[in-house]
Formats: sequence, structure tokens, C-alpha cells
Amino acid sequence: MRVVLADDSLLLREGLGLILADAGHEVVAAVGDGPAFVEAALAHRPDVSCVDVRMPPSHTDEGLRAAVEVRRLLPGAPVLVLSQYVEVSYAAELLAGAGAGGEVGGVGYLLKDRVSELATFLDALTSVAQGGTALDPQVVAQLMRRRRDPLAGLTPRELEVLAAMAEGLSNAAVARRLVVTEGAVEKHTQRIFAKLDLHADTSTHRRVQAVLAFLQAAPGR
Repeated sequence: MRVVLADDSLLLREGLGLILADAGHEVVAAVGDGPAFVEAALAHRPDVSCVDVRMPPSHTDEGLRAAVEVRRLLPGAPVLVLSQYVEVSYAAELLAGAGAGGEVGGVGYLLKDRVSELATFLDALTSVAQGGTALDPQVVAQLMRRRRDPLAGLTPRELEVLAAMAEGLSNAAVARRLVVTEGAVEKHTQRIFAKLDLHADTSTHRRVQAVLAFLQAAPGR
């Protein structure tokens, strides 16, 4: 994959670059602020971008703002956001901030500590590059504690399946986690789609739309 990195820490940029190179990926640009990230993403059109939430000058949410801008200018552009803190609204804003074409996939939100779990980080990056979602397990756990309608109609097992989907797991991976068959997971998935009124003829990715509903079910957004 061709990757753009954006983080104000030179040490982290260099470290991520080495990790990605070792995994066979190419870092086409590595920058340290939001405007430079937007410029690099537009210039290189990478397979996926990896951006820190907090960058200069205020070190609040410049990275997030830049990611939303990139997805506005390049609808569906895959972006994996890294953060030191769990903030559900960040992931929700990225998912909801689709372009005019309605593309809502290709979004990930991981805590920076997760980068040290190389397989998890690289799997998340790949999932996002392929148009899926990858949410940090701590974000998913927080959502599970705070959920409300429209998820009230889902069974406990369906909520478990949806939570695993939000982490970016495939049906096969969900089956292994829950110790059920892949066919059972597919049935649960179809019931989730039906209960959330996500039809097969929709113009958007039903799996991603289900995750978006999961995010939007957190109160206080």
C-alpha cells in the first residue's frame, strides 16, 4: 500500500515509516501538520493515510479537521486516525463526514498505544484501505456501555456481532471470537441489517452504515 503519514512527532513518523516498510508498504509522504497533510493527500492520492488527531498549532483537533477536509475533497479517501485518548465523536465525525457521493467507509480510529500491537495496527490499516472500518476496542467498549436507540431492537448476540464489526473484523474473525460458525455470523449480520433498515439495494456499504448507527447511538454527541 501507498501511505501518507501525518504526525508532529518526528520520532513517531520515523517509527511508523519503519514499521510500514518492514510490512512491505511504501510511505509516499510524511508530514507534521494539518495543511501539509491535506496537500500531501491530494498530491499523492494514497491507498490510505494515517494521521494524528492533535497537531500544531493548537494541538487540539487539527489532524481530525484535516482528515475531514481530505475526505470532503476526496470522497471516500481512506483515513486511519491515531489518538492518545478515547473520543467517540472523532470516529463518528469521520464516518458521518462523507463526500457528495455518499462514501462513508475507509475510516479507522485507534489509540496510539495500539501501534505497538503491530498485527492489530497493520490489520486496521489494511481494513481502512479496503473501505472498511476499524475502531479501537476501547471505543467499542465505551459505546456498548452507553448505547441507546436505534440499537434497542438488537439482541445481546447481535450487539456482540455489531461491536466486532465496528473493530473491523471479518465474518470469519467474528466467528472465531464468538466461537460460532461463520454461517451463524452471516445470519446475525443479515438480521442486524434488517433491524437497522439497511437494504441490499442501498447505495452505501451496509456494514459501514451499521457501524455508523452504532456510533450515533452514543448519547451526548
